[in-house]
Amino acid sequence: MGKSRSGRSRQAGEQAVVENVDGGLAELIPDRERRRAWTLVIDGAPQSHVDLDDPAYLSFEYQRRLGHVIDLTAPAGRPLQAVHLGGGALTLARYVAATRPRSTQQVVERDAALVRLVRRELPLDPNARIRVRSADARAGLAKVPDGWADLVVSDVFSGARTPAHLTSTEFLDEVRRALKPGGVYAANLADGPPLAHLRGQIATAAARFAELALVADPTVLRGKRFGNAVLVACDHPLPVAELTRRAASDPHPGRVEHGRALTDFTGGALPVTDLAAVASPAPPPSVFR
Repeated sequence: MGKSRSGRSRQAGEQAVVENVDGGLAELIPDRERRRAWTLVIDGAPQSHVDLDDPAYLSFEYQRRLGHVIDLTAPAGRPLQAVHLGGGALTLARYVAATRPRSTQQVVERDAALVRLVRRELPLDPNARIRVRSADARAGLAKVPDGWADLVVSDVFSGARTPAHLTSTEFLDEVRRALKPGGVYAANLADGPPLAHLRGQIATAAARFAELALVADPTVLRGKRFGNAVLVACDHPLPVAELTRRAASDPHPGRVEHGRALTDFTGGALPVTDLAAVASPAPPPSVFR
């Protein structure tokens, strides 16, 4: 079992762990319904959920959708070489390690204090091949060898916003460099009406990858509320039918857009370059209430 800072085993009814990290006030809040599960919250914004007894369990809607992408990246059980930009509580790295043993993973998380907190309070399986590097996401990606990764996942938020330098064609050039031929890129994006950021990100990915798909709640896609969307990009046909089936069967069903419908969704938005890049919009305060 995991240990608290006092060295005792965690028990039901454990209180939240609260600590200042580089990115703000971090809280690890126990899940009252799952004995060794925790939610990471930073400055009031939920970031990750981890079940130490069942790391294949994905609670957050967007993480379930990224999990579907991971599942469909290669045949079931085949080890992956994966890069995770943004660590949080290392939920998706744990998921890959649990569902695809012998995978080799690199996690790039800028917040070194957060990494220390998560390692201490939510320890990784010592047999998991997960290397965590405290660095800026784009700088860390630049150190990944050419053609190393089967999968690159971008889930980076600073103050609940994706930093501008992770939204450009130049950033995606670096992603492509790190990917193997046929490798998959997946990004967690957040936006609300009028969805200008999301449309721009789709146009940016379309400028660098041949095949795209977007998974999101239908109300988000209609511009009715702020929320997350998972963008998937690669250079070979995506398993759209299976991704659609899985997204539709989630507790909060998602819709998959691809092909002409996704192109139309962009509404003529142009690719984003480093010179024009801006951070994703801040969520309205009501999102986390």
